[in-house]
Amino acid sequence: MIWLTWRQLRTQFVVVLGLVVAACVVLAVTGPDLARLASRDVNVYDLLTSNDRLLFNGGLALLAVAPPIIGVFWGAPLAARELETGTYRLVWSQSVTRSRWLAVKLGLSVLATVLVVGALSTAVTWWSQPLDGAVGAERGSLPSRLTPISFAMRGIVPVGYAVFALLLGVLLGLVLRRSLPAMALTLAVYVCVQVAVPLWVRPHLVAPTTTDIVMSEATTDGITTDGTGTWTLTARAVDSRDWVLSNQTIDADGDVAAPPAAFTDCLPPPPGRVEPGGTMEAHPSPGSIDSCFDELADAGYRQRIVYQPHDHFWPLQWAETGLYLAASGALAGASFWWIRRRRT
Repeated sequence: MIWLTWRQLRTQFVVVLGLVVAACVVLAVTGPDLARLASRDVNVYDLLTSNDRLLFNGGLALLAVAPPIIGVFWGAPLAARELETGTYRLVWSQSVTRSRWLAVKLGLSVLATVLVVGALSTAVTWWSQPLDGAVGAERGSLPSRLTPISFAMRGIVPVGYAVFALLLGVLLGLVLRRSLPAMALTLAVYVCVQVAVPLWVRPHLVAPTTTDIVMSEATTDGITTDGTGTWTLTARAVDSRDWVLSNQTIDADGDVAAPPAAFTDCLPPPPGRVEPGGTMEAHPSPGSIDSCFDELADAGYRQRIVYQPHDHFWPLQWAETGLYLAASGALAGASFWWIRRRRT
């Protein structure tokens, strides 16, 4: 049974492994130069070439699409194709039990998935480490590895995603018994899960940090209005590499509140505003709004930031990987239960 399953999977595995090896070779050749650039200049972003940025974004894209591709094109047809064509009868009529038939298929597929995605994620994480969160001297930056745009394409979580997508595809293939519907549904469910987890699950896997900041011109990241007279303050993150979950103004009682009218009246007019008489108002000088912030602080207003510190990267990685592997175990268990109860 192992030999038969290997013959069925070897073409896909060899092709995928070849692509991963090629990607790892490219990263291994270009990675040391990036590491040397980062060690010489803190603004490594300004030293990057267009090819460097292309490789950085390509690594994100590659690890973003690898798990769903494995689930759709490898997992969904794994059992559905045999059920659809009827070739499963040849195996089940021999000495091989249904459970063993499924166990061998899942075992080899999961092992191959862990091998190729683990190798690819390790290479991309190593290559990107000097660049994650790099900020230019003027403008422009690359996302930090803790932000949702990079977190899912770094470390060990891509392995958990890939195993989950594979086993999701297998279960849907067993239930639907048709390859194309199983492939489409696998992709839809996987995308929904990948959208839901960063929004509602990941922020709570590790307890976030909460800090209250006294607002000043130095700590302010932005002052915006919705046009109806309601103003919103935004404070700068404790560290640019942190993942900010909420950034709210609180009053002296600790309740979320908008800045008082006295503060908004105190603010200087926006830069570039035309004053009566046709003169152009100049940019506010540094420190010109600190008195407004002092009045805000005296009234007890603070900015409360809830965030995941950048050093929570690995705790969050292990927690989310464990979550996906637990879900994968449940999917595998459901697959075995379904294959035992279904009629030939």
